[in-house]
Amino acid sequence: MELIEGSIVSPTGFKAAGVACGLKPEGRDLALIVSDRPANAAGMFTTNQVTAAPIRLNRTHLQDGQAQAIVANSKNANACTGDQGLIDARRMAELSADTLGLTPEQVLVNSTGVIGVPLPVDKIESGIPEAAAQLCEEGWETAAEAIMTTDTVTKMATVKADYAGRALTLCGIAKGAGMIAPNMATMLVFLATDATLSPEDLKTALGEAVSKSFNCITVDGDMSTNDTVLILANGASEGDRLSGQGNEAFQEGLDAVCISLAKQIARDGEGATKLITVRVGGAKCEDDARKIGLSVANSNLVKTAVFGKDPNWGRILCAVGYAGVPIEENRISVSMADIPIYEKGTGLHFDNDTAVDALSNGEVEIRIDLGEGNEKAEIYTCDLTYDYVRINAEYTT
Repeated sequence: MELIEGSIVSPTGFKAAGVACGLKPEGRDLALIVSDRPANAAGMFTTNQVTAAPIRLNRTHLQDGQAQAIVANSKNANACTGDQGLIDARRMAELSADTLGLTPEQVLVNSTGVIGVPLPVDKIESGIPEAAAQLCEEGWETAAEAIMTTDTVTKMATVKADYAGRALTLCGIAKGAGMIAPNMATMLVFLATDATLSPEDLKTALGEAVSKSFNCITVDGDMSTNDTVLILANGASEGDRLSGQGNEAFQEGLDAVCISLAKQIARDGEGATKLITVRVGGAKCEDDARKIGLSVANSNLVKTAVFGKDPNWGRILCAVGYAGVPIEENRISVSMADIPIYEKGTGLHFDNDTAVDALSNGEVEIRIDLGEGNEKAEIYTCDLTYDYVRINAEYTT
């Protein structure tokens, strides 16, 4: 298996494009991804009880486990827009279907951006034919650009694998930088593969991959109305349906792509300068490890300490203690940026200047061993900076 981060190798039978249709003051804002044949499909969505119109539509369109195209706009979330929002989402599906020669039910619709503003459907009407005209195997990067909001970089990953003599490709693009909380984030993720899987196996694989990736990132603890992960599998690699070891190999590749994209989202958190990985081990169960990891990753005091290169380990222990998991303080050991800082109920001596230098790196790891068992979890977040406040204070102005 070969993981390629930051670029796309298009799976057989897929094309993509991103164009500017005037939703943003400048830059691409409308993306289209299309399979040249019907594909099995699966999706996962925000657990927020306030959901955007496209999510309600996609849930309906995915009931048969089939789709052939994905259309997405940025700048406008089409959320909290009442009955008109659903009408506009359906219109996006109809426009895409008419342009591509599909039925509306074969199109999955997505929006991201400001909540509560009516969708400028007239601009999208002009953009969809333009995007369709530009569809190509090399168009994934422009599609990744078109779904960006406060993102500063595109997010892309590809896995190429060979199973039983068959060359399989799986790729994905994502957007997300703020309003990032566990149980997915303010993000859109679109995945495509030329492997052959049943709708049931595809849905199961996606659920497992999301639990290890997009459900393990947090930037600010806020959960959006539009969070969506979609996958299309068109079987264009021309082989038997994957099963047994084939499904296991596919799961490994899907996990790798999703974890890569999750890390890219966390690394690009609004105003962020560092990717923080919180690894919790020695737990009695995975849920305990996850709760503690999220408690540390969501701590504004921990995140600001990392930003300020301040080895203030007391903030980490504090977040461990209020996670709601029974612990034995004397069993816990903690390291920060590979420097042991706490063990057996007390802080350890370390060189402060060395710690400051270690915290200056673009990636910082916090390791916590609870000394209780063998289960573990890994959570991804970023530091909290002055720019986070500036970006979100000026979001609609």
